[in-house]
Amino acid sequence: MAEGRGKAQADSLRATKSDVIARKLLPDGSIQEVNSTTLRRGDQIKVIAGDVIPADGEVIAGVAAVDESAITGESAPVLKQPGTDIASSVTGGTRINSDELTIRVTSDPGQGFIDRMIALVEGASRTKTPNEIALTVLLAVLTQVFLVVIATLPTVSVYVKSPVSIAVLIALLVALIPTTIGGLLSAIGIAGMDRVAQFNVIATSGRAVEACGDINTLVLDKTGTITLGNRMAEEFIPVKGHSLDEIAQISLASSIFDETPEGKSIVKLAESLGAKLDFSPKNAEGIEFSAKTRMSGIDLPNGVEIRKGAVDAIKGFVRSRNGKLTPELDAAYERVSKLGGTPLAVCKNDDIYGVIYLKDIIKPGIKERFDQMRRMGIKTVMLTGDNRLTASVIAQEAGVDDFIAEATPEDKIEVIRSEQAQGKLVAMTGDGTNDAPALAQANVGVAMNSGTQAAKEAANMVDLDSDPTKLIDIVTIGKQLLITRGALTTFSIANDVAKYFAIIPAIFPGIGVSGLNIMGLVSTQSAVLSALIYNALIIPALIPLALTGVKFRPLTADQLLQRNIFIYGLGGVIAPFIAIKIIDIFIASVGLA
Repeated sequence: MAEGRGKAQADSLRATKSDVIARKLLPDGSIQEVNSTTLRRGDQIKVIAGDVIPADGEVIAGVAAVDESAITGESAPVLKQPGTDIASSVTGGTRINSDELTIRVTSDPGQGFIDRMIALVEGASRTKTPNEIALTVLLAVLTQVFLVVIATLPTVSVYVKSPVSIAVLIALLVALIPTTIGGLLSAIGIAGMDRVAQFNVIATSGRAVEACGDINTLVLDKTGTITLGNRMAEEFIPVKGHSLDEIAQISLASSIFDETPEGKSIVKLAESLGAKLDFSPKNAEGIEFSAKTRMSGIDLPNGVEIRKGAVDAIKGFVRSRNGKLTPELDAAYERVSKLGGTPLAVCKNDDIYGVIYLKDIIKPGIKERFDQMRRMGIKTVMLTGDNRLTASVIAQEAGVDDFIAEATPEDKIEVIRSEQAQGKLVAMTGDGTNDAPALAQANVGVAMNSGTQAAKEAANMVDLDSDPTKLIDIVTIGKQLLITRGALTTFSIANDVAKYFAIIPAIFPGIGVSGLNIMGLVSTQSAVLSALIYNALIIPALIPLALTGVKFRPLTADQLLQRNIFIYGLGGVIAPFIAIKIIDIFIASVGLA
Protein backbone atom coordinates (compact mmCIF):
# COMPACT_ATOMS: atom_id res chain seq x y z
CA MET A 1 0.00 0.00 0.00
CA ALA A 2 2.79 2.41 0.95
CA GLU A 3 4.74 1.63 -2.22
CA GLY A 4 1.53 2.01 -4.22
CA ARG A 5 0.93 5.47 -2.77
CA GLY A 6 4.52 6.43 -3.58
CA LYS A 7 4.10 5.23 -7.17
CA ALA A 8 0.81 7.13 -7.44
CA GLN A 9 2.54 10.29 -6.19
CA ALA A 10 5.32 9.83 -8.75
CA ASP A 11 2.72 9.28 -11.51
CA SER A 12 0.89 12.41 -10.37
CA LEU A 13 4.09 14.45 -10.59
CA ARG A 14 4.94 12.89 -13.96
CA ALA A 15 1.52 13.91 -15.27
CA THR A 16 2.41 17.56 -14.70
CA LYS A 17 5.63 17.14 -16.68
CA SER A 18 4.87 17.37 -20.38
CA ASP A 19 6.53 18.78 -23.46
CA VAL A 20 4.96 22.13 -24.31
CA ILE A 21 5.64 24.90 -26.77
CA ALA A 22 7.65 27.71 -25.21
CA ARG A 23 7.94 31.33 -26.36
CA LYS A 24 11.68 31.91 -26.31
CA LEU A 25 12.89 35.53 -26.30
CA LEU A 26 15.74 36.10 -28.74
CA PRO A 27 18.49 38.74 -28.23
CA ASP A 28 16.83 41.05 -30.77
CA GLY A 29 13.58 41.02 -28.77
CA SER A 30 11.66 38.76 -31.13
CA ILE A 31 9.85 35.60 -29.99
CA GLN A 32 10.55 32.11 -31.33
CA GLU A 33 8.28 29.16 -30.53
CA VAL A 34 10.36 26.13 -29.49
CA ASN A 35 9.80 22.81 -27.72
CA SER A 36 10.36 23.03 -23.97
CA THR A 37 12.96 20.24 -24.17
CA THR A 38 15.28 22.58 -26.11
CA LEU A 39 15.35 25.22 -23.37
CA ARG A 40 18.61 25.64 -21.47
CA ARG A 41 19.65 27.42 -18.27
CA GLY A 42 19.85 31.16 -18.91
CA ASP A 43 17.28 31.26 -21.73
CA GLN A 44 14.50 33.83 -21.39
CA ILE A 45 10.90 32.90 -22.13
CA LYS A 46 7.53 34.63 -22.11
CA VAL A 47 4.37 33.00 -20.71
CA ILE A 48 0.84 34.36 -20.85
CA ALA A 49 -2.46 33.52 -19.14
CA GLY A 50 -3.43 29.89 -19.78
CA ASP A 51 0.11 28.71 -20.54
CA VAL A 52 1.85 25.87 -18.73
CA ILE A 53 5.22 27.16 -17.54
CA PRO A 54 7.66 25.06 -19.59
CA ALA A 55 10.64 25.02 -17.21
CA ASP A 56 11.82 26.04 -13.75
CA GLY A 57 12.81 29.67 -13.68
CA GLU A 58 13.08 33.08 -12.09
CA VAL A 59 10.59 35.86 -12.87
CA ILE A 60 12.43 38.90 -14.24
CA ALA A 61 9.43 40.93 -15.44
CA GLY A 62 5.67 41.02 -14.99
CA VAL A 63 3.19 40.14 -12.27
CA ALA A 64 0.82 37.16 -12.54
CA ALA A 65 -1.17 34.59 -10.58
CA VAL A 66 0.16 31.04 -10.94
CA ASP A 67 -1.77 27.83 -10.24
CA GLU A 68 0.62 25.52 -8.33
CA SER A 69 -2.03 22.96 -7.33
CA ALA A 70 -0.37 20.25 -9.43
CA ILE A 71 2.65 20.47 -7.10
CA THR A 72 1.28 21.60 -3.74
CA GLY A 73 -2.36 20.48 -3.85
CA GLU A 74 -3.32 24.02 -2.79
CA SER A 75 -6.02 25.45 -5.07
CA ALA A 76 -5.41 29.13 -4.29
CA PRO A 77 -3.23 30.81 -6.97
CA VAL A 78 0.13 32.25 -5.93
CA LEU A 79 1.24 35.75 -6.93
CA LYS A 80 4.56 35.74 -8.78
CA GLN A 81 6.66 38.84 -9.41
CA PRO A 82 10.32 39.82 -9.59
CA GLY A 83 12.28 41.18 -6.67
CA THR A 84 12.08 38.55 -3.92
CA ASP A 85 13.48 35.04 -3.50
CA ILE A 86 10.12 33.43 -2.86
CA ALA A 87 7.68 35.23 -5.14
CA SER A 88 9.99 35.18 -8.15
CA SER A 89 10.61 31.40 -8.25
CA VAL A 90 8.39 29.39 -10.64
CA THR A 91 8.21 25.65 -11.30
CA GLY A 92 7.87 23.96 -14.67
CA GLY A 93 4.50 22.22 -15.04
CA THR A 94 2.52 24.86 -13.15
CA ARG A 95 0.01 27.04 -15.00
CA ILE A 96 -0.24 30.84 -15.25
CA ASN A 97 -3.79 32.04 -14.57
CA SER A 98 -3.56 35.72 -15.42
CA ASP A 99 -1.45 38.40 -17.07
CA GLU A 100 2.03 37.49 -18.34
CA LEU A 101 5.56 36.89 -17.09
CA THR A 102 9.06 37.02 -18.48
CA ILE A 103 11.10 34.17 -16.99
CA ARG A 104 14.80 33.29 -16.94
CA VAL A 105 15.21 29.49 -17.12
CA THR A 106 17.21 28.09 -14.18
CA SER A 107 17.47 24.38 -15.07
CA ASP A 108 18.39 22.22 -18.04
CA PRO A 109 16.04 19.46 -19.34
CA GLY A 110 15.79 16.54 -16.93
CA GLN A 111 17.16 18.58 -14.02
CA GLY A 112 14.04 20.53 -13.04
CA PHE A 113 12.20 20.36 -9.74
CA ILE A 114 9.59 17.85 -10.93
CA ASP A 115 12.29 15.61 -12.46
CA ARG A 116 14.14 15.55 -9.14
CA MET A 117 10.96 14.95 -7.16
CA ILE A 118 10.01 11.98 -9.39
CA ALA A 119 13.47 10.51 -8.89
CA LEU A 120 13.22 11.03 -5.13
CA VAL A 121 9.78 9.43 -4.84
CA GLU A 122 10.76 6.43 -6.96
CA GLY A 123 14.23 5.94 -5.53
CA ALA A 124 13.94 6.96 -1.90
CA SER A 125 12.93 3.59 -0.48
CA ARG A 126 15.80 1.75 -2.17
CA THR A 127 18.61 3.14 0.00
CA LYS A 128 19.28 1.42 3.32
CA THR A 129 19.81 3.66 6.30
CA PRO A 130 22.80 3.26 8.68
CA ASN A 131 20.53 1.76 11.36
CA GLU A 132 19.15 -0.75 8.87
CA ILE A 133 22.69 -1.72 7.86
CA ALA A 134 23.73 -2.13 11.51
CA LEU A 135 20.63 -4.21 12.20
CA THR A 136 21.32 -6.35 9.13
CA VAL A 137 24.83 -7.04 10.48
CA LEU A 138 23.35 -8.01 13.87
CA LEU A 139 20.89 -10.38 12.19
CA ALA A 140 23.71 -11.91 10.15
CA VAL A 141 25.69 -12.56 13.34
CA LEU A 142 22.68 -14.14 15.06
CA THR A 143 22.07 -16.30 11.98
CA GLN A 144 25.68 -17.52 12.09
CA VAL A 145 25.34 -18.32 15.81
CA PHE A 146 22.24 -20.42 15.16
CA LEU A 147 23.97 -22.09 12.19
CA VAL A 148 26.82 -23.14 14.46
CA VAL A 149 24.30 -24.44 17.02
CA ILE A 150 22.46 -26.47 14.38
CA ALA A 151 25.74 -27.75 12.91
CA THR A 152 26.82 -29.13 16.30
CA LEU A 153 23.50 -30.83 17.04
CA PRO A 154 24.13 -34.00 14.92
CA THR A 155 27.34 -34.70 16.83
CA VAL A 156 25.65 -34.04 20.16
CA SER A 157 22.65 -36.19 19.23
CA VAL A 158 24.87 -39.15 18.29
CA TYR A 159 26.85 -38.76 21.52
CA VAL A 160 23.73 -38.81 23.71
CA LYS A 161 22.20 -41.60 21.58
CA SER A 162 19.19 -39.52 20.59
CA PRO A 163 19.65 -39.06 16.81
CA VAL A 164 17.93 -36.25 14.93
CA SER A 165 17.10 -36.45 11.21
CA ILE A 166 18.40 -33.99 8.62
CA ALA A 167 14.83 -32.91 7.85
CA VAL A 168 14.29 -31.95 11.50
CA LEU A 169 17.58 -30.04 11.59
CA ILE A 170 16.69 -28.06 8.46
CA ALA A 171 13.23 -27.29 9.82
CA LEU A 172 14.77 -26.30 13.14
CA LEU A 173 17.19 -23.92 11.39
CA VAL A 174 14.35 -22.28 9.46
CA ALA A 175 12.40 -21.88 12.70
CA LEU A 176 15.29 -20.38 14.67
CA ILE A 177 17.02 -17.95 12.32
CA PRO A 178 15.91 -14.32 12.97
CA THR A 179 13.49 -13.89 10.09
CA THR A 180 10.93 -11.79 11.97
CA ILE A 181 12.66 -8.41 12.04
CA GLY A 182 14.51 -9.19 8.80
CA GLY A 183 11.19 -9.58 7.02
CA LEU A 184 9.80 -6.40 8.57
CA LEU A 185 12.74 -4.03 7.94
CA SER A 186 11.57 -3.02 4.47
CA ALA A 187 7.99 -2.55 5.65
CA ILE A 188 9.12 -0.24 8.48
CA GLY A 189 11.30 1.86 6.14
CA ILE A 190 8.66 2.16 3.42
CA ALA A 191 6.01 3.04 6.00
CA GLY A 192 8.19 5.86 7.37
CA MET A 193 8.65 7.31 3.89
CA ASP A 194 4.93 6.92 3.26
CA ARG A 195 3.94 8.76 6.45
CA VAL A 196 6.17 11.67 5.46
CA ALA A 197 4.67 11.64 1.96
CA GLN A 198 1.17 11.81 3.45
CA PHE A 199 2.22 15.12 5.03
CA ASN A 200 2.99 16.28 1.46
CA VAL A 201 6.74 16.22 2.15
CA ILE A 202 9.17 14.51 -0.21
CA ALA A 203 12.39 13.14 1.30
CA THR A 204 15.58 12.37 -0.61
CA SER A 205 15.85 8.96 1.10
CA GLY A 206 14.87 6.87 4.08
CA ARG A 207 18.09 8.10 5.66
CA ALA A 208 16.67 11.64 5.76
CA VAL A 209 13.52 10.43 7.54
CA GLU A 210 15.48 8.30 9.99
CA ALA A 211 17.83 11.17 10.78
CA CYS A 212 14.76 13.03 12.06
CA GLY A 213 14.43 10.42 14.77
CA ASP A 214 17.92 11.21 16.09
CA ILE A 215 17.47 15.00 16.08
CA ASN A 216 18.59 16.77 19.26
CA THR A 217 18.09 20.41 18.22
CA LEU A 218 15.47 22.24 16.15
CA VAL A 219 16.54 25.59 14.68
CA LEU A 220 13.41 27.55 13.79
CA ASP A 221 12.73 30.94 12.28
CA LYS A 222 10.30 32.96 14.37
CA THR A 223 8.30 34.34 11.47
CA GLY A 224 5.99 31.79 9.87
CA THR A 225 6.99 28.96 12.20
CA ILE A 226 6.42 30.25 15.72
CA THR A 227 4.37 33.32 14.82
CA LEU A 228 1.67 33.56 12.17
CA GLY A 229 4.05 35.29 9.81
CA ASN A 230 2.99 38.65 8.57
CA ARG A 231 3.56 41.24 11.28
CA MET A 232 1.04 44.03 10.99
CA ALA A 233 1.46 47.69 11.88
CA GLU A 234 -0.54 48.27 15.05
CA GLU A 235 0.41 51.76 16.20
CA PHE A 236 2.64 54.81 15.56
CA ILE A 237 4.40 56.17 18.65
CA PRO A 238 5.74 59.73 18.11
CA VAL A 239 8.77 61.08 20.03
CA LYS A 240 10.67 64.40 20.33
CA GLY A 241 7.48 66.44 20.19
CA HIS A 242 6.40 65.20 16.77
CA SER A 243 2.69 64.72 16.20
CA LEU A 244 0.90 61.52 15.23
CA ASP A 245 0.17 63.04 11.80
CA GLU A 246 3.88 63.73 11.24
CA ILE A 247 5.07 60.21 12.06
CA ALA A 248 2.23 58.76 9.98
CA GLN A 249 3.33 60.81 6.95
CA ILE A 250 7.03 59.91 7.38
CA SER A 251 6.14 56.22 7.89
CA LEU A 252 4.03 56.31 4.71
CA ALA A 253 6.93 57.79 2.75
CA SER A 254 9.43 55.26 4.15
CA SER A 255 7.22 52.32 3.12
CA ILE A 256 5.85 53.44 -0.24
CA PHE A 257 8.32 51.18 -2.10
CA ASP A 258 8.16 48.36 0.50
CA GLU A 259 6.29 45.42 -1.06
CA THR A 260 6.47 43.21 2.04
CA PRO A 261 3.25 42.52 4.00
CA GLU A 262 4.69 44.56 6.88
CA GLY A 263 5.43 47.49 4.59
CA LYS A 264 1.96 47.37 3.07
CA SER A 265 0.39 47.29 6.55
CA ILE A 266 2.35 50.44 7.49
CA VAL A 267 1.05 52.19 4.38
CA LYS A 268 -2.50 51.07 5.19
CA LEU A 269 -2.30 52.29 8.80
CA ALA A 270 -0.79 55.63 7.76
CA GLU A 271 -3.46 56.20 5.11
CA SER A 272 -6.19 55.32 7.62
CA LEU A 273 -4.88 58.22 9.73
CA GLY A 274 -5.15 60.56 6.74
CA ALA A 275 -1.46 60.62 5.74
CA LYS A 276 -0.66 61.58 2.13
CA LEU A 277 2.54 61.86 0.12
CA ASP A 278 3.77 65.37 -0.64
CA PHE A 279 6.03 64.20 -3.49
CA SER A 280 5.83 62.06 -6.63
CA PRO A 281 7.19 58.51 -6.10
CA LYS A 282 8.38 58.53 -9.74
CA ASN A 283 11.03 61.08 -8.86
CA ALA A 284 12.20 59.27 -5.69
CA GLU A 285 14.60 56.37 -5.21
CA GLY A 286 13.53 53.39 -3.09
CA ILE A 287 16.10 51.95 -0.68
CA GLU A 288 15.61 48.21 -0.19
CA PHE A 289 16.02 46.46 3.14
CA SER A 290 19.20 44.41 3.55
CA ALA A 291 20.37 42.12 6.33
CA LYS A 292 23.50 44.24 6.62
CA THR A 293 21.92 47.69 7.04
CA ARG A 294 18.68 46.38 8.65
CA MET A 295 16.69 49.34 7.33
CA SER A 296 14.90 50.54 4.21
CA GLY A 297 13.40 53.78 3.00
CA ILE A 298 13.45 56.41 0.29
CA ASP A 299 15.70 59.18 -1.05
CA LEU A 300 13.90 62.27 -2.37
CA PRO A 301 15.16 64.47 -5.24
CA ASN A 302 15.77 67.39 -2.84
CA GLY A 303 18.29 65.33 -0.84
CA VAL A 304 15.95 64.31 1.98
CA GLU A 305 16.61 60.78 3.30
CA ILE A 306 13.79 58.91 5.04
CA ARG A 307 14.52 55.58 6.73
CA LYS A 308 12.76 52.98 8.86
CA GLY A 309 14.31 49.91 10.45
CA ALA A 310 15.75 48.34 13.58
CA VAL A 311 16.05 50.90 16.35
CA ASP A 312 19.82 50.56 16.76
CA ALA A 313 20.29 50.78 12.97
CA ILE A 314 18.28 54.01 12.83
CA LYS A 315 20.22 55.36 15.81
CA GLY A 316 23.43 54.76 13.91
CA PHE A 317 21.98 56.42 10.80
CA VAL A 318 20.98 59.52 12.79
CA ARG A 319 24.33 59.71 14.60
CA SER A 320 26.19 59.52 11.28
CA ARG A 321 24.35 62.70 10.28
CA ASN A 322 25.14 64.44 13.59
CA GLY A 323 21.58 64.10 14.84
CA LYS A 324 20.59 63.89 18.49
CA LEU A 325 18.87 60.93 20.14
CA THR A 326 16.14 61.09 22.76
CA PRO A 327 15.32 58.95 25.82
CA GLU A 328 11.74 58.84 24.52
CA LEU A 329 12.94 56.52 21.75
CA ASP A 330 14.28 53.99 24.25
CA ALA A 331 11.05 54.20 26.26
CA ALA A 332 8.95 53.52 23.15
CA TYR A 333 11.34 50.71 22.17
CA GLU A 334 10.95 49.01 25.56
CA ARG A 335 7.18 49.47 25.58
CA VAL A 336 6.75 47.70 22.23
CA SER A 337 9.31 45.02 23.10
CA LYS A 338 7.57 44.18 26.38
CA LEU A 339 4.37 43.65 24.42
CA GLY A 340 6.21 41.06 22.31
CA GLY A 341 5.99 43.30 19.25
CA THR A 342 8.67 44.48 16.86
CA PRO A 343 9.65 48.16 17.16
CA LEU A 344 10.81 49.93 13.99
CA ALA A 345 12.24 53.42 14.33
CA VAL A 346 11.58 55.96 11.59
CA CYS A 347 13.61 59.09 10.82
CA LYS A 348 14.00 61.93 8.35
CA ASN A 349 17.64 62.90 7.81
CA ASP A 350 19.04 63.47 11.33
CA ASP A 351 15.68 63.66 13.11
CA ILE A 352 13.95 60.66 14.70
CA TYR A 353 10.16 60.87 14.43
CA GLY A 354 9.15 57.83 16.49
CA VAL A 355 8.51 54.10 16.56
CA ILE A 356 6.24 51.86 14.50
CA TYR A 357 4.73 49.00 16.53
CA LEU A 358 4.55 45.78 14.46
CA LYS A 359 2.44 43.15 16.18
CA ASP A 360 3.43 39.46 16.24
CA ILE A 361 0.90 36.71 16.96
CA ILE A 362 2.06 33.35 18.36
CA LYS A 363 0.60 30.37 16.50
CA PRO A 364 -2.11 28.57 18.51
CA GLY A 365 -0.88 25.35 20.11
CA ILE A 366 2.80 25.97 19.37
CA LYS A 367 3.77 26.06 23.06
CA GLU A 368 2.30 22.60 23.62
CA ARG A 369 4.28 21.32 20.62
CA PHE A 370 7.51 22.67 22.10
CA ASP A 371 6.66 21.11 25.47
CA GLN A 372 6.31 17.80 23.65
CA MET A 373 9.70 18.29 21.99
CA ARG A 374 11.25 19.04 25.39
CA ARG A 375 9.87 15.80 26.86
CA MET A 376 11.54 13.97 23.97
CA GLY A 377 14.86 15.58 24.86
CA ILE A 378 14.88 17.95 21.87
CA LYS A 379 16.17 21.49 22.29
CA THR A 380 14.41 24.27 20.36
CA VAL A 381 16.25 27.40 19.22
CA MET A 382 14.37 30.40 17.79
CA LEU A 383 16.12 32.70 15.32
CA THR A 384 14.76 36.20 14.84
CA GLY A 385 15.88 39.55 13.56
CA ASP A 386 14.07 41.20 16.47
CA ASN A 387 15.89 42.90 19.32
CA ARG A 388 16.79 40.87 22.41
CA LEU A 389 13.94 42.16 24.58
CA THR A 390 11.25 41.38 21.98
CA ALA A 391 12.84 38.01 21.24
CA SER A 392 12.91 37.18 24.95
CA VAL A 393 9.19 37.93 25.36
CA ILE A 394 8.20 35.85 22.31
CA ALA A 395 10.54 33.00 23.31
CA GLN A 396 8.99 32.87 26.76
CA GLU A 397 5.45 33.02 25.40
CA ALA A 398 6.15 30.32 22.79
CA GLY A 399 8.09 28.11 25.20
CA VAL A 400 11.33 27.69 23.21
CA ASP A 401 14.50 26.69 25.05
CA ASP A 402 16.83 29.29 23.54
CA PHE A 403 16.80 32.15 21.07
CA ILE A 404 19.18 34.17 18.93
CA ALA A 405 18.12 37.82 18.64
CA GLU A 406 19.06 40.22 15.84
CA ALA A 407 20.09 37.17 13.82
CA THR A 408 21.61 37.48 10.36
CA PRO A 409 21.58 34.68 7.74
CA GLU A 410 25.17 33.89 8.73
CA ASP A 411 24.05 33.24 12.31
CA LYS A 412 21.96 30.25 11.19
CA ILE A 413 24.91 28.22 10.01
CA GLU A 414 26.95 29.26 13.06
CA VAL A 415 24.20 28.01 15.41
CA ILE A 416 24.03 24.71 13.53
CA ARG A 417 27.80 24.22 13.59
CA SER A 418 27.92 25.08 17.29
CA GLU A 419 25.29 22.46 18.12
CA GLN A 420 26.95 19.86 15.89
CA ALA A 421 30.31 20.51 17.56
CA GLN A 422 28.65 19.29 20.78
CA GLY A 423 27.72 16.03 19.06
CA LYS A 424 24.11 16.99 18.39
CA LEU A 425 22.04 16.44 15.26
CA VAL A 426 20.25 19.55 13.99
CA ALA A 427 17.13 20.13 11.88
CA MET A 428 16.02 23.41 10.31
CA THR A 429 13.75 24.86 7.66
CA GLY A 430 14.51 27.49 5.03
CA ASP A 431 13.29 28.96 1.78
CA GLY A 432 15.75 31.61 0.60
CA THR A 433 19.05 31.39 -1.23
CA ASN A 434 20.74 32.70 1.91
CA ASP A 435 19.37 29.64 3.77
CA ALA A 436 21.05 27.18 1.39
CA PRO A 437 24.40 26.87 3.27
CA ALA A 438 22.59 26.24 6.57
CA LEU A 439 20.19 23.74 4.96
CA ALA A 440 23.17 21.86 3.56
CA GLN A 441 24.97 21.96 6.92
CA ALA A 442 21.97 20.73 8.94
CA ASN A 443 21.49 17.00 9.42
CA VAL A 444 17.89 17.48 8.34
CA GLY A 445 17.12 20.44 6.09
CA VAL A 446 13.53 21.02 5.00
CA ALA A 447 13.13 23.47 2.12
CA MET A 448 9.85 25.15 1.26
CA ASN A 449 8.47 24.42 -2.20
CA SER A 450 7.82 28.17 -2.55
CA GLY A 451 11.52 28.80 -1.95
CA THR A 452 14.42 29.22 -4.32
CA GLN A 453 16.09 26.50 -6.37
CA ALA A 454 19.26 26.84 -4.30
CA ALA A 455 17.36 26.15 -1.07
CA LYS A 456 15.56 23.12 -2.51
CA GLU A 457 18.77 21.65 -3.87
CA ALA A 458 20.62 22.11 -0.56
CA ALA A 459 17.90 20.49 1.57
CA ASN A 460 17.23 16.77 1.94
CA MET A 461 13.46 17.26 2.18
CA VAL A 462 11.01 19.50 0.32
CA ASP A 463 7.66 20.51 1.80
CA LEU A 464 5.20 20.90 -1.06
CA ASP A 465 2.83 22.94 1.15
CA SER A 466 5.59 25.36 2.25
CA ASP A 467 4.61 25.11 5.93
CA PRO A 468 7.66 25.52 8.20
CA THR A 469 5.74 24.16 11.20
CA LYS A 470 5.79 20.71 9.57
CA LEU A 471 9.38 20.26 10.74
CA ILE A 472 7.97 19.36 14.16
CA ASP A 473 5.68 16.73 12.58
CA ILE A 474 8.55 15.32 10.52
CA VAL A 475 10.73 14.93 13.63
CA THR A 476 7.83 13.15 15.35
CA ILE A 477 7.54 10.74 12.40
CA GLY A 478 11.29 10.08 12.55
CA LYS A 479 11.06 9.35 16.27
CA GLN A 480 8.15 6.99 15.69
CA LEU A 481 10.12 5.20 12.96
CA LEU A 482 13.04 4.57 15.33
CA ILE A 483 10.72 3.55 18.18
CA THR A 484 8.93 1.07 15.90
CA ARG A 485 12.18 -0.44 14.65
CA GLY A 486 13.55 -0.67 18.20
CA ALA A 487 10.36 -2.24 19.54
CA LEU A 488 10.15 -4.85 16.79
CA THR A 489 13.89 -5.61 17.03
CA THR A 490 13.54 -6.19 20.78
CA PHE A 491 10.52 -8.42 20.16
CA SER A 492 12.28 -10.34 17.38
CA ILE A 493 15.48 -11.11 19.29
CA ALA A 494 13.57 -12.12 22.45
CA ASN A 495 11.23 -14.16 20.26
CA ASP A 496 14.06 -16.07 18.53
CA VAL A 497 15.87 -16.86 21.77
CA ALA A 498 12.60 -18.01 23.38
CA LYS A 499 11.86 -20.31 20.41
CA TYR A 500 15.23 -21.96 20.92
CA PHE A 501 14.52 -22.79 24.57
CA ALA A 502 10.97 -23.83 23.72
CA ILE A 503 11.94 -26.36 21.03
CA ILE A 504 15.31 -27.88 22.01
CA PRO A 505 14.05 -29.70 25.16
CA ALA A 506 11.31 -31.36 23.07
CA ILE A 507 13.80 -32.51 20.42
CA PHE A 508 16.06 -34.28 22.95
CA PRO A 509 13.65 -35.89 25.40
CA GLY A 510 16.10 -38.57 26.52
CA ILE A 511 19.17 -36.57 27.55
CA GLY A 512 18.09 -35.32 30.93
CA VAL A 513 16.62 -32.01 29.83
CA SER A 514 13.01 -33.17 29.75
CA GLY A 515 12.43 -31.02 32.81
CA LEU A 516 12.97 -27.98 30.62
CA ASN A 517 10.13 -29.09 28.35
CA ILE A 518 7.74 -27.03 30.46
CA MET A 519 5.17 -26.87 27.66
CA GLY A 520 4.94 -30.65 27.36
CA LEU A 521 5.11 -30.67 23.55
CA VAL A 522 3.81 -33.96 22.16
CA SER A 523 6.80 -34.98 20.01
CA THR A 524 9.88 -33.76 18.18
CA GLN A 525 7.92 -33.57 14.93
CA SER A 526 5.05 -31.58 16.44
CA ALA A 527 7.50 -29.22 18.20
CA VAL A 528 9.35 -28.39 14.98
CA LEU A 529 6.16 -28.17 12.91
CA SER A 530 4.55 -25.90 15.50
CA ALA A 531 7.60 -23.61 15.42
CA LEU A 532 7.52 -23.47 11.61
CA ILE A 533 3.81 -22.59 11.56
CA TYR A 534 4.35 -19.97 14.29
CA ASN A 535 7.22 -18.50 12.24
CA ALA A 536 4.98 -18.26 9.19
CA LEU A 537 2.21 -16.54 11.14
CA ILE A 538 4.17 -14.05 13.26
CA ILE A 539 5.53 -11.93 10.36
CA PRO A 540 2.13 -11.16 8.73
CA ALA A 541 0.73 -10.62 12.23
CA LEU A 542 3.32 -7.89 12.87
CA ILE A 543 3.11 -6.18 9.45
CA PRO A 544 0.19 -3.88 10.48
CA LEU A 545 2.24 -2.70 13.47
CA ALA A 546 5.27 -2.12 11.22
CA LEU A 547 3.19 -0.07 8.79
CA THR A 548 1.19 2.01 11.27
CA GLY A 549 4.05 2.33 13.76
CA VAL A 550 4.20 1.87 17.50
CA LYS A 551 1.99 4.38 19.30
CA PHE A 552 4.12 7.47 19.82
CA ARG A 553 4.65 8.99 23.25
CA PRO A 554 6.94 11.96 23.91
CA LEU A 555 9.42 10.17 26.21
CA THR A 556 13.18 10.32 26.72
CA ALA A 557 15.48 7.68 25.21
CA ASP A 558 15.91 5.91 28.59
CA GLN A 559 12.16 5.79 29.17
CA LEU A 560 11.58 4.42 25.67
CA LEU A 561 14.25 1.73 26.18
CA GLN A 562 12.68 0.60 29.46
CA ARG A 563 9.23 0.57 27.86
CA ASN A 564 10.44 -1.46 24.85
CA ILE A 565 12.20 -4.04 27.03
CA PHE A 566 9.17 -4.43 29.30
CA ILE A 567 6.46 -4.60 26.62
CA TYR A 568 8.17 -5.99 23.53
CA GLY A 569 11.04 -7.89 25.17
CA LEU A 570 8.76 -9.66 27.63
CA GLY A 571 6.15 -10.10 24.90
CA GLY A 572 8.77 -11.63 22.61
CA VAL A 573 9.64 -14.19 25.30
CA ILE A 574 6.06 -15.14 26.19
CA ALA A 575 4.48 -15.13 22.70
CA PRO A 576 6.31 -18.17 21.22
CA PHE A 577 5.71 -20.34 24.31
CA ILE A 578 1.96 -19.67 24.23
CA ALA A 579 1.55 -19.80 20.44
CA ILE A 580 3.70 -22.91 19.89
CA LYS A 581 1.82 -24.78 22.65
CA ILE A 582 -1.56 -23.88 21.13
CA ILE A 583 -0.40 -24.96 17.67
CA ASP A 584 1.08 -28.18 19.13
CA ILE A 585 -2.25 -29.04 20.75
CA PHE A 586 -4.05 -28.43 17.44
CA ILE A 587 -1.53 -30.55 15.49
CA ALA A 588 -1.84 -33.41 17.96
CA SER A 589 -5.65 -33.23 17.90
CA VAL A 590 -5.84 -33.56 14.10
CA GLY A 591 -3.11 -36.20 13.99
CA LEU A 592 -0.58 -34.28 11.88
CA ALA A 593 2.32 -35.36 14.12
